Amino acid sequence: MMLLVALPSFAQTDKREVRRGNRKFDKHNYKEAELDYRRALVKDSTSFAAIYDLASALYKQKDYEGAGSVLARREEAPPMDLDGAKYYFNAGDIALQKKDYATAMKVFKQTLLIDPGDLEAKDNYIYAKKMLENQQQNQDQQNQNQNQQNQDQQDQQQDQQQNQDQNQNQQDQQQQNQDQQQKISPQQAQQMLQAIQAKEKETQDKVEKAKALKAQSRQKEKNW
Repeated sequence: MMLLVALPSFAQTDKREVRRGNRKFDKHNYKEAELDYRRALVKDSTSFAAIYDLASALYKQKDYEGAGSVLARREEAPPMDLDGAKYYFNAGDIALQKKDYATAMKVFKQTLLIDPGDLEAKDNYIYAKKMLENQQQNQDQQNQNQNQQNQDQQDQQQDQQQNQDQNQNQQDQQQQNQDQQQKISPQQAQQMLQAIQAKEKETQDKVEKAKALKAQSRQKEKNW
């Protein structure tokens, strides 16, 4: 949707600086016009014309934050006439540029309350409403995606912790088995020692018998 931004200079006032700024604004010398409007505000900080036109000059220089701040300076509500409608319209355009669609809807609605026949304000109101709906849907989707990612991370961490606990339990069980195997009571140690000694005696007896048989064999050979 093409936004038809309309920020004309404000109606002529008896303030010399504002009139000078308006002439420069009409020639697209927005920076020089800005300086004149600021001079006007130094003399009269409540000048609706100077505030409005300074915001317009900043807007034309794409300083949307500055333009919004200037409009916010006005403590009194804008007049409920065409000048006030222009004020609200420009505030809506600034809000659109800042993607503050909720504020844009609010001020364009004010424009339409003053000037119901402003078709551009109506189109911009509809546009801001649609963009706000899209923004909220995108935000909801992002929140859902973030929640899903957080849940996936929690599940993964839980799985990792369970695996670590299982591995640790297996290691502990293996260690316990090894400890049990290595633990021998004095009675078991004595039995093992006796078994080893009996095995050694049996082996020694076999050796002695073999020697004796060999000696007998030699003796027979000599007698022969």
